Amino acid sequence: MQADAKKQSWMYENMFKSRYYEECMEAAYLEGKQPVFNMANGPVPGEMHLSNGQEPCAVGVCAHLDADDAVFATHRPHHIAIAKGVDLKAMTAEIFGKKTGLSGGRGGHMHLFDTKVNFACSGIIAEGMGPAAGVALARKLRNEPGVAVAFIGEGAANQGAFHETMNLAAVWKLPFVCIIEDNAWGISVAKTDATAVPRNDVRAAAYGIPGEYVEGNDPLAIYDAAERAIKRARAGEGPSLIEIETSRLAGHFMGDAEAYRPEGEKDGLFSKDPIPAFRSQLLESGTLDEAALKNIEDAMHAEVDEAFEFARAAAEPEPAEALEKVFA
Repeated sequence: MQADAKKQSWMYENMFKSRYYEECMEAAYLEGKQPVFNMANGPVPGEMHLSNGQEPCAVGVCAHLDADDAVFATHRPHHIAIAKGVDLKAMTAEIFGKKTGLSGGRGGHMHLFDTKVNFACSGIIAEGMGPAAGVALARKLRNEPGVAVAFIGEGAANQGAFHETMNLAAVWKLPFVCIIEDNAWGISVAKTDATAVPRNDVRAAAYGIPGEYVEGNDPLAIYDAAERAIKRARAGEGPSLIEIETSRLAGHFMGDAEAYRPEGEKDGLFSKDPIPAFRSQLLESGTLDEAALKNIEDAMHAEVDEAFEFARAAAEPEPAEALEKVFA
């Protein structure tokens, strides 16, 4: 079923919000790290993985989910967290290491947890697969509604955790969907150099489940594929696997020189930036007019700006709090 005008508006809203959020985060992250880059400096220390270009993957899937459905994301999580409805102020405060963050500033940007909307992520490759299947199993055993979705990168499909989880999810017919964001690069290793098959959707056949590949980084095509998989999961028919062709417009992490990319590749990716492409599509189809789009963009600017102001003004944790909420 084609996404209706309300859904398409929501999808653009969250794609635009995510992109502006990442732009603001990039600026904040680089504070104190120039002209000589040192990731320990500035108000946001540590690694930073931006998801610019991958926004369609998040909105196309999360448009079908509600707060009871569980989502487990990767080390590149912001677009998915935003589309799942994670509290933006608390998320931003967490990334800034503040007391009012989702985990009191303990986790940072790769370990975001929001139990109100059943969202989590991890910096470990393919780590979200097992926990997502665990939630799906719990829902099935308790006869509770809800599906679990694990987002991974195409490189993570070569991990043992991927294969082990897909096998058990299929054996137990779990309400589980695996989304592979194929941005063609596992850090600095090309997919063609690391993966024996051209597309990971074909691996679904090994588990006796449906596999689908979505080309073009098109949010509406992703929406359609996700609808089929999530409906199947809700109906008790078991898991599905979807690989999405997408693009990573930034480096693997902030500070990545990207010398591994072929000359001209980035220019080609920016020429197909999914956000202006979707904006044009909405205008051409008559789904939204210029005034409606401008209202969305202004509202998203204000929401993100407010979240960053909240995070910057928030209190730092007390040193003694580092010993709280941890296993002894």
